[in-house]
Amino acid sequence: MMLKKILATAITGVMLAGLAACGGDKDAETSSAAPSAVQGQNWRYAHEEFEGDVQDVFAQQFKEYIEANSPHTVQVFRFGELGESDDIMEQTQAGILQFVNQSPGFTGSLIPEAQVFFVPYLLPTDEQTVVEFFKSSKAINEMFPELYAEQGLELLSMYPEGEMVVTADTPVRSPEDFRGKNIRTMTNPLLAETYRAFGATPTPLAWGEVYGGLQTNIIQGQENPIFWIESGGLYEVSPNLIFTGHGWFTTAMMANQAFYQGLSDADKQLVQAATAHAFEYITEYVPGLSERMLDKIMEASDAVTVTRLTAEERQVFMDRAPQVEARFIEMTGERGEALLEQFKADLQAAAR
Repeated sequence: MMLKKILATAITGVMLAGLAACGGDKDAETSSAAPSAVQGQNWRYAHEEFEGDVQDVFAQQFKEYIEANSPHTVQVFRFGELGESDDIMEQTQAGILQFVNQSPGFTGSLIPEAQVFFVPYLLPTDEQTVVEFFKSSKAINEMFPELYAEQGLELLSMYPEGEMVVTADTPVRSPEDFRGKNIRTMTNPLLAETYRAFGATPTPLAWGEVYGGLQTNIIQGQENPIFWIESGGLYEVSPNLIFTGHGWFTTAMMANQAFYQGLSDADKQLVQAATAHAFEYITEYVPGLSERMLDKIMEASDAVTVTRLTAEERQVFMDRAPQVEARFIEMTGERGEALLEQFKADLQAAAR
């Protein structure tokens, strides 16, 4: 598993050099312009996960639709091939990449309001309600695109990947159990606030360093959806899985805005249709995925333990959520507060 990570990271420089070398060819020169109706273009799309993970499944569905319905091709880059999350976002904003998937956990530095997904216990644990929320939410489908546009990004879709699960060196059932533990977080101020509220010490760390950090006890835990814990082999070095029910991993699929605005109307419709196709596919794919991946983990290791908080145990953590919500409003002001209120209204509507 570690070899997989090392190899993925090692080729980053080579891949970037290759993209830079393409800067003088016809394809690169026209990547931000409207493609010809006859001659297709090669569009570059990077995401944050490994082959077969949720973002990769979405990207492959998008690619297949584009290539089946147009002369264009889509080149998909997985985790480590062009760097980590911050790297692929910079490349998208610079126009090197046309499309990118990135979690609001990383986008929070650009768009503070995107951190709303890290207010704990805001999203329910029920998968179908969450899927319906993403389909119908005004906050997601009307308010967020305006925020992303301010950063030169065309927000095409947001979708859920799975409930967040904590892994740790020992089982955790209370904030007292978190005390003294360094829990890896993304570089997201509100997520750090959540783990401080939960009693832990938030420790921002690049994804490529997480496995080794757990293995050497630099960190004592981390959070991710189950499929990523399985795919990344995190259960091998952090075998105690804790279902706290505090949130979902969410991602956003975006385009470089200059590229998107330069497309013909027909190609804009093509991109929108491909995105809708991938979204519908993924919202049927994700429900039940956690259970399937947990079964794989349990089959692979006898050392894994699973802790599911009781209603009473969860309530202790939920009681600490309001201070995180207050911090979100403090960080984002009136605009963030309005987004949060719409978010809550949309969730109520989805639960009906």
